Amino acid sequence: MGSSDLTLKILAIGDATNNFYLMQKYGKNFEIHLIDFPKKGVEVKAHSSPSGDVELFDSLLISKQVDKIKQIKDEFDLCIAKPWAGARIAYLAGLNYILYFTGSDIITPPFVKNPKHTHGGEVTENFNFFERGFYRKVFDSAIACVSTSDSFFLPLQKYRKDAIRIDRICVDTELFNENVSKYDLQKKKFTIFAPQRLGLEKGYDVIWDAINLCKSNFDFLQVKWFIESNRGGTTVTDPSKLSKITMDLYENAPSQVKFIPLIDHKDLGKYFTAVDVIMGQMTGDLAGIEREAVFCKKPVLCYSDPNRKTILDGKNIESPFLPKLRNARELADLIDKIVESKEFRDDLAAKEYEYIKNLSTPELVMKDWEFVFERLGKKYKTIDRETSFYEKIVNYFGLSFERFYIKKFREKNIQVRGEKEYELLTRK
Repeated sequence: MGSSDLTLKILAIGDATNNFYLMQKYGKNFEIHLIDFPKKGVEVKAHSSPSGDVELFDSLLISKQVDKIKQIKDEFDLCIAKPWAGARIAYLAGLNYILYFTGSDIITPPFVKNPKHTHGGEVTENFNFFERGFYRKVFDSAIACVSTSDSFFLPLQKYRKDAIRIDRICVDTELFNENVSKYDLQKKKFTIFAPQRLGLEKGYDVIWDAINLCKSNFDFLQVKWFIESNRGGTTVTDPSKLSKITMDLYENAPSQVKFIPLIDHKDLGKYFTAVDVIMGQMTGDLAGIEREAVFCKKPVLCYSDPNRKTILDGKNIESPFLPKLRNARELADLIDKIVESKEFRDDLAAKEYEYIKNLSTPELVMKDWEFVFERLGKKYKTIDRETSFYEKIVNYFGLSFERFYIKKFREKNIQVRGEKEYELLTRK
């Protein structure tokens, strides 16, 4: 093992959703070293980790990323990776790694031909036969696959019968709590705030229809960023680059909606404490935004499927979030009620806080992960994975994708990073 004491040392690769950074920040009986991919633009704003707290790859080249991991791997006992970029690197570096799924990366996995997203039914980005075979090997080679909630655990379980479920998922309670200073919005009326990405994947067809049915008077602040499920959940910030479906949502927003610029994640709590209500997604599961807002003791409207379970400490816990039906009329009635009744707002916020406190308090989350890390650390005595001759052939093809990916994503990366930085990050 890489560690000389009893504290497990975990190498984390890739962290688009802050989960590994929060493990690094709040973990007590294990140590996380996080190495992430170079970030730019919207990725920086959406990430909460302070500059300097996370190591970044200095190249976009897969081969150089793999070389970097091979140089440092012996310092660690286990690896955990976020699919699919992090998983690809862990596999090619020959590690024993855990895969952690928290979103649509397991609903539309790259090893499935013509996958369709659950929202809108549009075909996501397709991979060729060799890519699908490679990613299936990446998936199957993981020593464990972990996911959260029925929304993601049940799809994972279709492909891995040994899947591990951890419903608890962390909130950074230093950034999100009721004592966070308020941002001066200079609001003139009751204000509902929606910081999540706009798109069918978040249920904005229902949200817009509901707002148009409302009788109460309010402003609705919507952050100007978008999600395209037909592109694998891609984030878009330029409205001119939207698909027709998402463009229609953007152009036909109700009159109450006011679009505001993207907010740095570290400043989001100031907006939560400044508004009256948070509008969450209307498609089926809590995301980070809803959990963070509740820790600021603000009421949140978020669709909660009564057929989906939350399992904490072996017990089914009922979610207090509303509505229970994905229905515009029901949501409109709830909006009117929450605007007009302080008693209803306060009662909903209190119930949601008790639920989220059990789900997302850092100390409780870390205990669940500590159990998994300890069990796998005892089972696998080294971070190095035994590789067969067949796997070495697969690795060769995996590394050969590098040239293909450079060409495929060149224009997109140049748009985000600029040509000079892109050339530096792809220099051989």
